Amino acid sequence: MEIELKYRIPTPEVADDIWNDKLFFSYEEDGSREELCFMAKYFDTSDCDLAKHSIAYRVRKEGCRWVAALKWSGQSDGALHTREEINVPVQDDRPDPSVFRESEMGAVLEEIIGDKALIGLLETRFMRRRFRIDTGKGIFELSIDQGKIVTPYGDEPISEVEIELFSGESEELECLGRKLCGKYHLEKESRSKYSRGIRIIKDNR
Repeated sequence: MEIELKYRIPTPEVADDIWNDKLFFSYEEDGSREELCFMAKYFDTSDCDLAKHSIAYRVRKEGCRWVAALKWSGQSDGALHTREEINVPVQDDRPDPSVFRESEMGAVLEEIIGDKALIGLLETRFMRRRFRIDTGKGIFELSIDQGKIVTPYGDEPISEVEIELFSGESEELECLGRKLCGKYHLEKESRSKYSRGIRIIKDNR
């Protein structure tokens, strides 16, 4: 399960301030800090059968590698996002539902799609700056994303910070979120990048 906090960043200057904030230096894992270019494509049938079942199918290039992801049962409560997730390394950006076949959700995916073709609905293109945090009570990853959501009906900017729980308790995650949000007066982001893109499409169809 993926558990993370998500906040909107108001300006590029605030993004840089968070990246350089000494608040996290004492917790930061040595050698974990990196910057990567992410390019993701989200797929569905022409009838949006996956979206109707609240399933997101993504293939993303993370630096030099491709990763296919299946996400479902997503919930958000303010900044807190939880959802089930499967990630599988793949060779390129072509959709291939069979890569999830060994999981129960993979069988559900193939049943929903049937013999329909998968098409690209939208894309996200952003630079991610990230590092890991070990507080002694949990391990987390802090990511700063800046870029855009791209749809056939228009684009929308991405400027957000995420703190993802890798291990430990969600209470510690929320404690980190309060410190970050309080210092920079950030707004909670209740929408995923995918749901924002789907909203653009729905509003223009």
